[in-house]
Amino acid sequence: MSESKVRSKRAEKGPDRLKKSDRRRQILLELKLRPHVRISDLARSFHVSTETVRRDFDALAEDGLIARAHGGASAPAQGHYPSLDERTAARMAERERIGSRAAQLVAEGETVMIDSGATTIQLARALAFRGIRCTVITNSIPVAMTIGHGAPEVVLCPGEYLAAESAVIGTETLEFLSRFNVDRCMIGASGLSPEGPSETVRGFAAVKRMMLSRAAQRHLLIDSEKFGRKGLARVGDIADLDSIVVETPPEGALLAALEDAEVHILVADPA
Repeated sequence: MSESKVRSKRAEKGPDRLKKSDRRRQILLELKLRPHVRISDLARSFHVSTETVRRDFDALAEDGLIARAHGGASAPAQGHYPSLDERTAARMAERERIGSRAAQLVAEGETVMIDSGATTIQLARALAFRGIRCTVITNSIPVAMTIGHGAPEVVLCPGEYLAAESAVIGTETLEFLSRFNVDRCMIGASGLSPEGPSETVRGFAAVKRMMLSRAAQRHLLIDSEKFGRKGLARVGDIADLDSIVVETPPEGALLAALEDAEVHILVADPA
């Protein structure tokens, strides 16, 4: 082993070394306090090598939580994207139909992960109305509040509060979700292209990715207005889905990609 690698290993054996999850939580906290953080500064602060901090940055950037910059990182630039309230008020009839169709997939006694979004709120309303006794794990406060009025039991994730979305995100949220195995997950997305679903809201792609990894059956709830769109952060491949729940069937290249991946297309009942 080279001398530099030996020094690196020794640097990471100090008594104050933080766990990986704690380091990444601290990096996000630092970016709330200042616009840019440097790898070298954090390595000294955490008593780890610069390579370790670089891996932390890579993981957080992949999850859409930070933006990589030369020698460091900054908070991700968030272009204009409609807020949850704005999205909830738009295409409500289509979202209601999708939510109602998705609720029909949930059986008594099942465990379900539901992420944050305007369409998943409609799913929550349909589940509460149907009175199906199931357990719902969610990072969305509106989903939790809506389902809380019905028969399902609700487990709300911890995490960093994202006020514009009334949801939680971040490493705490991901760690919490990783503890569960569920029957199915129901997620939304900012866009769906032949490459797969994608997300624009900061931190949401990582939550969706984790939910997909913990579920036996994986469903994407998405309205046709988002067909062909690509959000900022990629969630996964088309093949990571078992079905999509839509109000209008896709066409062209998107339809071909779904058929090739054997993803079921579940069309909501007409209004």
